[in-house]
Amino acid sequence: MKGMSLYIDTASHLHHDQDKNLVVTCPNCQTVAHITPCAVPRFEDLQLYRPKQVGVVYLCDACHAPIFLRFTVRVYGATRIELSPQFTEVERAREKFSFTYIPDEVAALFREALICFSHDAFNAFASMCRRTAQAVFADLGEAGKLRLFDELNGLRELTDIAPDLFTSMRNVLFGAELDARAAVPPLDGYQAGIMLEVMKDLLYEAYVRKGRLQQAIKVRRFLLDETGSWKVTPLQSAS
Repeated sequence: MKGMSLYIDTASHLHHDQDKNLVVTCPNCQTVAHITPCAVPRFEDLQLYRPKQVGVVYLCDACHAPIFLRFTVRVYGATRIELSPQFTEVERAREKFSFTYIPDEVAALFREALICFSHDAFNAFASMCRRTAQAVFADLGEAGKLRLFDELNGLRELTDIAPDLFTSMRNVLFGAELDARAAVPPLDGYQAGIMLEVMKDLLYEAYVRKGRLQQAIKVRRFLLDETGSWKVTPLQSAS
């Protein structure tokens, strides 16, 4: 959207340069799709009240569900109201994560964490990450907790996470294990995004990796028992 011109004219029509439609991930159907404006504030009302931000309702071209975007007003002109091309998605698409192999209690808590993240409630997201981690520790026991602590330290070596951010994430996940009264460190949007990726990786290491490997071993044993061979015959696509 760099350099894009966006404005509302005196007839209350929203104009994009070259009639380009925006593309977002629809929070309803989870599809990356073009969206079309369908409800624009009246030009006269905007000129009268002069809000700093303007809300526009779009329709998803894939599922036709409404999507609400908020734009900052750049200039109130006599014949057009210029909007910033940068927008805020009032309802963002939820982050995707496969809960296969994840215990029900852990999954329920992390689902709520993802909802908090999608609604920009980043401190609530951090709190739910701590609760998710506590559920994981209770399920895996002391040995599992220590293994995940080592895994977290390993991520610091694999990635370029800033020391202060790493300390905040460690306190989110393990702070209550040392002091039950330890507060959850506040996170901004960027920090919460990194925290999300770390949580996904830790849950993968705690449950998904083991579950997938166990499932693959079961398949190999089944093939050996049924056919006398450990080989898997690949499926041939129709030509």
